[in-house]
Amino acid sequence: MAAVVAMVVAGAGALAPVPGTAGAAQAAAGPCAAWMDRGKTADQRADALVAAMDLPQKLHMLTFDDPPWFLYYGTAGHVGATPELCIPDLVLSDAGSGVAGLQIATTTFPSGVAQASTWDPVLQRRLGRAIGKEAHQKGINVMLAPGMNIARTSFGGRNFEYFGEDPHLAARTAVSVIRGIQDNPVLADAKHFAVNNQETDRMTVDARVGERAMREIYLPAFEAAVKEARVGSVMCAYNRVNGPYACQNDALLTKVLRDDWGFDGFVVSDWGAVHSTARSAMAGLDLEMNAVESPLPTGGIYGAGNRFFGADHLRAALRSGALTRARLDDMVRNIVRPMFEHGLFDRPVRPGLLPFIRDVSSPAHLSLARRVAAEGTVLLKNRSALLPLDRAGGRTSAVIGWAANPVGAANATAGGGSSHGSGLPPRVVSPLQGILAQAARNGDRVVYVEGSTGLDARLAAAAADVAVVVATDGATEGSDRPDLGLRPSVCLTVFCSAIPIEQERMIEAATAANPRTVVVLDVGGPVRMPWLAKAGAVLVPWYGGLEHGNALADVLYGVREPGGRLPQTFPTAERQVPFTRAQYPGKAGRATYSEGLLVGYRWFDAKRKEPMFPFGYGLGYTRFRYSGLAVRRDGAGAVVSFRVTNTGGRAGADVPQVYVAAPAGRGEPPRQLKGFRKVRLAAGRSTQVRVRLDRRAFARWDSRRDRWAVDPGRYGVLVGPHSRDLRLRDSVRMG
Repeated sequence: MAAVVAMVVAGAGALAPVPGTAGAAQAAAGPCAAWMDRGKTADQRADALVAAMDLPQKLHMLTFDDPPWFLYYGTAGHVGATPELCIPDLVLSDAGSGVAGLQIATTTFPSGVAQASTWDPVLQRRLGRAIGKEAHQKGINVMLAPGMNIARTSFGGRNFEYFGEDPHLAARTAVSVIRGIQDNPVLADAKHFAVNNQETDRMTVDARVGERAMREIYLPAFEAAVKEARVGSVMCAYNRVNGPYACQNDALLTKVLRDDWGFDGFVVSDWGAVHSTARSAMAGLDLEMNAVESPLPTGGIYGAGNRFFGADHLRAALRSGALTRARLDDMVRNIVRPMFEHGLFDRPVRPGLLPFIRDVSSPAHLSLARRVAAEGTVLLKNRSALLPLDRAGGRTSAVIGWAANPVGAANATAGGGSSHGSGLPPRVVSPLQGILAQAARNGDRVVYVEGSTGLDARLAAAAADVAVVVATDGATEGSDRPDLGLRPSVCLTVFCSAIPIEQERMIEAATAANPRTVVVLDVGGPVRMPWLAKAGAVLVPWYGGLEHGNALADVLYGVREPGGRLPQTFPTAERQVPFTRAQYPGKAGRATYSEGLLVGYRWFDAKRKEPMFPFGYGLGYTRFRYSGLAVRRDGAGAVVSFRVTNTGGRAGADVPQVYVAAPAGRGEPPRQLKGFRKVRLAAGRSTQVRVRLDRRAFARWDSRRDRWAVDPGRYGVLVGPHSRDLRLRDSVRMG
């Protein structure tokens, strides 16, 4: 980290003075008055600014400045200010679980999959708002988040960053997080557009996917980000999509994104994802970002390595006519327009050494991280109500596992890659520390063993009243998981190294020695569980962030409920994952998405396969009853209402889920999630839940007509706590 500080200090000479709030007010009366008037619309301000710019100033806006990629105060990239035009710095940072990359002294929140696992849009917006606030305090005004690619396969290396396997859940989560980030003068960035569902050959693989599957499975979260959240930027991906690279794919960047959805922000490339100048620009790319300027061998981390949007390349493209002046002006306008709309001109950032070293975390943000971690924790098994642990005192608890100690937890509370948070000991609260603190308050004793030999795990578990075994899997950007095993790793941003610890043997030993063993899985996706029958309870906190240990202790002792529900199906084993090699990871450079719509639970339902744990599943510490389902037509959609009652002995939360089944005989997936609510109720209390389903809940993409269509017929409406427990059923005629 000292070397990083040295590098960012070396970059300080690149800084230019930027007007602060007072300076912005003065600019409104000076030479920048035409576009610094807050009374004008973002479009008017952008048009005025672009009209005043000369060609060098325009070209400057279209590619990154030196120093690149982490060397400029730990950020991912930047475009330097143009003070004479009152244009502030545009500073981009890696993101997802907080202000990440090589940032220091920020809050690492739970990972994207944990955020989705809360099924709570209100909480997700609060989290996004906190991330945006810390970014602005760090001198950053573009957060490269959220990631919203669909978890097509359980092996996906970056699934932990994303919002699960279902497009509706991913869309609802993405909209909430984006709105939260952009509640600040900070732009969110919807990534990676599009069909970027694997790390294997991610720089070159050609994702061959049909139009209908694209529109119904892989694009809805991006569409919602544009239409509902008004996201300021979109990041095009590394991979090819039906032939062309994503960053020079006119069908994606112009036809879908701008013509169909009306996107009016800017498209930024993933780092090293650009392969051309005029072709990329004319297809719809606005801003090039890269990690290096000289070519490097193509690999899992690095891109092509060039500066295709450098001034010389762009001038040559203009001279040849391959790039038009009108398109060049549009590129600049697309960048500055969302900067005006979201306050980046009026409240500019001031990047520098002081913001870089400033601690921008806060007690409020740590409390929020703790709550999100508990709300995203999924309880998969709870034999004989082992959890929550009573608080009577006098218990001896064994805490077992490398991932439970402070060093292990620093690598088990966030995944590897560019989204890896800034948490290092002592900032990370490990499971061991959290349990020790909670046990002390309740008069319990705690013993700890690392457990990797198996023998120490067995002896410690056998001697304890209850055992808590913590295991992890080191998912990371740049590579997919080879199987569903548990492989811990040590990561520094994009660089990760596996460590040889036998965690499955550790779990087997502990669960065999003590039936009152709680297995805690700090993972980014589904894992195999050959020891499941022996475990007393199983918790999945995912990657829980800085407050993981405190949140875990809260859940274990019943201070908080495990509020999470699975955003991804857990298969029984690798053999149940339904891909041929041509589908994943691909053959001859192509990954063929021949499964169409049958992704995740849609495949399990259509093929009548029983997963280990179904989509939407999760237990709590109380019980709920559903009753009184009523479905009525409401314009082009429908309104679903039903009653939820907490029939248990303590307050708790539930997530009623609404699925729609197409009319029989149409060949559609058996059911698809179209609505949900998170409900919190005191013991014995009831509430009436109302979920509105819009027209799209019943529509399919008609590729022949290039539009959404609702086939006439009777649609099933099913309600329950998860995709395989749909207790209430009704129907409504649509179309």
